[in-house]
This record gives sequence, C-alpha cells and structure tokens, in this order.
Amino acid sequence: MFFSQEGPALVARIKGELDLGTADRLRQELEASIDHARPRILYLDLEGVSFMDSSGLGVILGRYRRLARQGGKVVICRPQPQVRRLLELSGINKLMEIVSEDPDRSPGREVL
Repeated sequence: MFFSQEGPALVARIKGELDLGTADRLRQELEASIDHARPRILYLDLEGVSFMDSSGLGVILGRYRRLARQGGKVVICRPQPQVRRLLELSGINKLMEIVSEDPDRSPGREVL
C-alpha cells in the first residue's frame, strides 16, 4: 500500500487481494494514516486490487463511517470490473462515489 497526501485529501493505493488474510493489516494501515493525516477526503485507489471479499468491504465501510462522522468522505477510484461488481452488489456505490479516474490526475478532483 502506498499513501500520498495533498491538502485535505489522502490517497491510498491498494494492491493485491483484499480478503480475510489481508483485511486486518489494511485496516491498521488505513487507521494509522487517517490518524496522522486527518483527511477530509480519503481516495481509495483500487486499480491494483485483483480480488475483494466481504472482509474488504468491511474495511471500506469502516473507514467510510469514520470519515462521515468527521464530516469527510471516501471516494473509490479505478476498481477492476470484478471489484466494481462486488461494490455495486453490496450497495456501497450508493454510499460512496466510485470514479474511473486516477485520483492524482483527475482534473475535477474534489476538495471539500
């Protein structure tokens, strides 16, 4: 996982499989980065995620709830088709914006 920050936005680039075996480590790394950066927007770049199960969904929902309580939001970027399908079936796409652009290169990158 790689993090970058620009102003109130934190970008987390996630790679590999996001399942029961990796979810806890991802949760810990995201929490530590959110604690440190205190972002208002968390961009989760999922371009490098080849598989995700309910454990991964739980990590994303937990970070969504945390940022929502603080007045922030989570944006999911560039999910692979199979991951996007899971996000849509779970209803996460109704809670969070899902975009196809690279969060660093999006000309309309939103800043609260």
